[in-house]
Amino acid sequence: MGELAKEILPVNIEDELKQSYLDYAMSVIVGRALPDARDGLKPVHRRVLFAMSELGNDWNKPYKKSARVVGDVIGKYHPHGDTAVYDTIVRMAQPFSLRYLLVDGQGNFGSVDGDNAAAMRYTEVRMTKLAHELLADLHKETVDWVPNYDGTEMIPAVMPTRIPNLLVNGSSGIAVGMATNIPPHNLGEVIDGCLALIDNPELTIDELMQYIPGPDFPTAAIINGRAGIIEAYRTGRGRIYMRARSMIEDIDKVGGRQQIVITELPYQLNKARLIEKIAELVKEKKLEGITELRDESDKDGMRVVIELRRGEVPEVILNNLYAQTQLQSVFGINVVALIDGRPRILNLKDLLEAFVRHRREVVTRRTVFELRKARERGHILEGQAVALSNIDPVIALIKASPTPSEAKEALIKMPWESSAVVAMVERAGADSCRPETLDPQYGLRDGKYFLSPEQAQAILELRLHRLTGLEHEKLLAEYQEILNQIGELIRILNSAVRLMEVIREELEVIRAEYGDVRRTEILDARLDLTLGDMIPEEDRVVTISHGGYAKTQPLAAYQAQRRGGKGKSATGVKDEDYIAHLLVANSHTTLLLFSSKGKVYWLKTYEIPEASRAARGRPLVNLLPLDSDEYITTMLPVDEYTEGHFIFMATAKGTVKKTPLESFSRQRSVGLIALELDEGDVLISAAITDGEREVMLFSDGGKVTRFKESDVRAMGRTARGVRGMRLPEGQKLISMLIPEEGSEILTASERGYGKRTAISEFPEYKRGGQGVIAMVSNDRNGRLVGAVQVLDGEEIMLISDQGTLVRTRVDEVSSLGRNTQGVTLIKLAKDEKLVGLERVQEPSEVEGEELEGEELEGEVIAAGDDNVDEPTLDAAADEEEPQE
Repeated sequence: MGELAKEILPVNIEDELKQSYLDYAMSVIVGRALPDARDGLKPVHRRVLFAMSELGNDWNKPYKKSARVVGDVIGKYHPHGDTAVYDTIVRMAQPFSLRYLLVDGQGNFGSVDGDNAAAMRYTEVRMTKLAHELLADLHKETVDWVPNYDGTEMIPAVMPTRIPNLLVNGSSGIAVGMATNIPPHNLGEVIDGCLALIDNPELTIDELMQYIPGPDFPTAAIINGRAGIIEAYRTGRGRIYMRARSMIEDIDKVGGRQQIVITELPYQLNKARLIEKIAELVKEKKLEGITELRDESDKDGMRVVIELRRGEVPEVILNNLYAQTQLQSVFGINVVALIDGRPRILNLKDLLEAFVRHRREVVTRRTVFELRKARERGHILEGQAVALSNIDPVIALIKASPTPSEAKEALIKMPWESSAVVAMVERAGADSCRPETLDPQYGLRDGKYFLSPEQAQAILELRLHRLTGLEHEKLLAEYQEILNQIGELIRILNSAVRLMEVIREELEVIRAEYGDVRRTEILDARLDLTLGDMIPEEDRVVTISHGGYAKTQPLAAYQAQRRGGKGKSATGVKDEDYIAHLLVANSHTTLLLFSSKGKVYWLKTYEIPEASRAARGRPLVNLLPLDSDEYITTMLPVDEYTEGHFIFMATAKGTVKKTPLESFSRQRSVGLIALELDEGDVLISAAITDGEREVMLFSDGGKVTRFKESDVRAMGRTARGVRGMRLPEGQKLISMLIPEEGSEILTASERGYGKRTAISEFPEYKRGGQGVIAMVSNDRNGRLVGAVQVLDGEEIMLISDQGTLVRTRVDEVSSLGRNTQGVTLIKLAKDEKLVGLERVQEPSEVEGEELEGEELEGEVIAAGDDNVDEPTLDAAADEEEPQE
């Protein structure tokens, strides 16, 4: 140890860790996880292809064992695990992973069901014909070479690819602090884009998209909408929605049974897991209407069959499958690649420009290489042509020389006549075949030709059969061809236009050889019709039962009735179930559904199925991802998320909270947390406010507190809130209202009694108190079940726990003071209770003769009347309780 550690340098461990981690991160970014924008390959892919090329594992040669290739890769170029290298080879051979295969595999290379490939000792591989295009001109000094990990081999730093591989096959990888996810594209379309950019470098991204409309996945399927593609092509980041391709077939035309057949899946979707997920949803009754599920896929293609129950609408089932499974999934595009060794986010034009720049460099370097080789060959042919033109003196000179070296010296010193060669050289230019390093004393000078040492050596090595007249003509023809080739190479180097023409011609050859038709269909935005595009705008009654069943019905289905009417049945309910929530909204309104767990979900009104009054409706678990113990407590209609507006919420334990409405604008299928709840608490109500309103909280004990909304500061979605009302033991909040000028408060008790009371009768206090009497709560009335604010001319809807619904005019309900018991609003059976009270804000025009139900003259019963039990009220009951 003493001999090794010559000097110990103290360093700050924090600085050392930072630098070491930074070095590691850059190593992962540059040397492992991110592709090069020029050839679209990560180091491991590049090394695999190079190793196969060096092994002669070509597309037209016999297959080699995968283990042989893996051994060469990890032994010479890639000092990592054999599993990682083999997995790379396997992916390049999977037709469902790569749009254009780079490895031709023989054996089991896995499946779209997630099956693993066979062990490398069983499978065999070779390069595909297309893969050779990535390595074309590799040994013509077109790219830089770098040492391998131990310095014993040289490997290319990048491939001189002729195909825009990064776009064509895409790439994905996770580095340190960054990741990349680039979708595959159609080769013909990408080349069309490259050619258009070559013709007009000023093309915009939108113009390039006329040639490259979007990704083209190996599993085909459908891209739903162009918005995500446009965003990704412009910024390098975007989200595209992929859908499976399906068709609907008749099983039994007489019986009307049908089945959904899935023939194409979104990219990277595991088919076996998809089928398991569908079966799980059916088992948990989150997906109804499916009777059988089977996989009929074979060598001829994919076919997943979903048989439906008689009478089911296939489109509805399919929409549910899109919503609850990965039959519709999101591909997040994140175009990060290396440019000059540094990671960059690239847009579509950046990608194409990087490839075209690379091709320009490769073709230029190749041309320089070929020009040098052509000149070297032309120089030799020039010397041989001179020798053949002077064959007799040359033979005599050689015969007279005692040794080859002396013969070589004699050939070099002798000036030679060669009119034919001289004429060709003069036409092509004296320096056409002249190597750049050739000494000026050699070549054509003063009408004579002086041979160089290389030419003299080539003459001495000439075989005798080359002295025939036919061979002489062939040599001159080859020399002339070399001169023409040199002229063309010089034109390429001297003209940027000609250089780009060469690049264009090569790309056109690639397109003609390997181009194919697009697999993935892209639905234009104008074709992205939602269900809402086919739903007329109308007012609808939305109901949710206590058991979690939701449905809608047209508002016109209900006729206005006089106070006390028996009403129509609003819904069919199971035993012990009843309607818990009722709302009137436009069919295109967005509904914010707040759950007992303080979460918020989104639905359009039309997404809730329409059903008859006798039907129960659709289980909410089929519409929303609710937990087993979670239920909806409030519905709010929202047409737009206006800045400066808030969602004001209240819980059963008296907690209130105010959150900006904009915080709920980003819809998520899994819902969002609207309020962080204490244990045992539930969210009971929510309302939309402008920040300057008042709030009224009603308890089931018949009390109310009224305070300014500004007493509650705005909070984030996950905050818990503050106390809004102090509640006695055993009581809870049942309603929250935002008072409107000129309106009255209509309260209703569980026994079917109710009244209207002017808002001015409810005093305003600070938040946090117990409040004052809102409606007498006694044996006759029961507990308070609802409180709404109303205006003259409006209507209300009353719902009982047995499904009876009454719609009646507000002005038929008497206006009374706070400290009263109310009049009969609805006739209830002995064991029936009122559970819901809703305001109809825009009642339909109904003629008087259409009114149904029995009119009752319910009497006003005030506290202290002799015909009822007088509630215990004292002066203190009407006073403000101490505030928090």
